[in-house]
Amino acid sequence: MTQSPTTTTDDDTIMLEEMFVQTARNVTSDETTLTLRDMSPSTLYFSDRPERVVGHMTTEQFVAQWTDGPNSFFEDPPNAVLSYVGAGEDMPSDAVVVLRDPVRSGTELTYSIEVLEGAVPAESGPATLFIDPLGRPLSPVSLAGMNRRNRRRDRRR
Repeated sequence: MTQSPTTTTDDDTIMLEEMFVQTARNVTSDETTLTLRDMSPSTLYFSDRPERVVGHMTTEQFVAQWTDGPNSFFEDPPNAVLSYVGAGEDMPSDAVVVLRDPVRSGTELTYSIEVLEGAVPAESGPATLFIDPLGRPLSPVSLAGMNRRNRRRDRRR
């Protein structure tokens, strides 16, 4: 996956290219859907230079933002790498997929998928989903902007 650099706009709003990480105790798939089961209630996000931002949002917030903005994941579905450990295996395997239409239900999150590379398991043990970046402004009203301000404020104390 290629990550675009962080850019600024004419009004000096910093645009972050945030990558997302979701983890689950197991995963199931029928090759057209991928279900993360017993997953963490939060989705980790992070960005690279020049503004390094790391934080968590609830998975509900992540799903709710799927359609937000002109470059949303709805309009431009992200690629993702599923890293999973198959039953009886010691080493993880990987599959590259395109994610669409997330649906959250309890501790499960299901995506419609298109497999680009590798094999998605019918069932596996622990899994981590690494989701390509989404660009959004680091502004006072953005979640990342609020988290960054809070971290800086805490450091000054």
